[in-house]
Amino acid sequence: MLHYVFRRMLAMLPLLLGITVISFAMMHLAPGEPSVVGQQFNPKVSAQDIERLRSYYGLDQPLYAQYWDWLQRMAVLDFGHSFSGDSRPVLDKIIERLPITLWVNILAMLFIIVLAIPIGVLSAVHRDGWWDRGMTILVFIGFAIPSFWLGLLLMMGLGVNLGWLPISGVHDYGWEEMGLWQQYWDFLQHLALPVLVSAVGGVAGMSRFMRSGMLEVIRADYIITARAMGYGDTAIHYRLALKNAILPIITLLGLSIPGLIGGSVIVEYLFSLPGMGRLFYESILARDYPMVMGITVIGAVLTLLGNLLADIAYAWADPRTRVGASE
Repeated sequence: MLHYVFRRMLAMLPLLLGITVISFAMMHLAPGEPSVVGQQFNPKVSAQDIERLRSYYGLDQPLYAQYWDWLQRMAVLDFGHSFSGDSRPVLDKIIERLPITLWVNILAMLFIIVLAIPIGVLSAVHRDGWWDRGMTILVFIGFAIPSFWLGLLLMMGLGVNLGWLPISGVHDYGWEEMGLWQQYWDFLQHLALPVLVSAVGGVAGMSRFMRSGMLEVIRADYIITARAMGYGDTAIHYRLALKNAILPIITLLGLSIPGLIGGSVIVEYLFSLPGMGRLFYESILARDYPMVMGITVIGAVLTLLGNLLADIAYAWADPRTRVGASE
């Protein structure tokens, strides 16, 4: 098993390098540059000033030279400085925005798991019953509702009309003067609507995967044998079938790891959250190459690690995978 993990980690290196090459090329080939985007509507800036800015950023060099310089710095985990007005280190800005995105996405993921697995299991156990039909309708509604429209509805209903939850930001005015538990409660209240909007689509999708996996497992021969041996429905569904039926969910959870860091542009803009998704979007608009590449590399590494963790979890859940990995 350790040999399998080591071999997979070595295979990740050329894949990561290919991702950085493609991302770097696409970002630099897009129209506009940081020196032009920030100054194109300023009549006081001359062509000579723009050329000096291009030289300062290193944009006057060939693309391969820019990439090689960036790769050398990345090899020592130097993400560089942002091209924005503050010129702060990229890593500092990422660390500053990361906690909000982690909170929103981890809470949304927990919400998805707690709801999706029981919904999927019950839908499979009571196939074509009233529960299955009702959940199917709700799932398709969850798939169809755009997140920005759902967010606006919840903001109007629960925030503006009823006043139950705040609709923007991460804390109220006077937050610094609150007690510790009041600060936590205020923070969680501000995250309630973003978490709910982020989780709706995930619950819909994961519950369908859970239902499909459970239906396939409960038709297997060993489940039929267990019934013939006198096992009860509870033991069959939750002790025998669930462990194998949950394998597709393990894959989805592994692939969801990059989303925990990347955040959601729509949700973060809608609720005015200073998270990673909003930072990434603003960096693309400003052609902030170091910031975009820093976030892209982090997302790529997490995607590859997510795949690796999903494979390891598969090997834990399915002994046949362990046997294949050791060969």
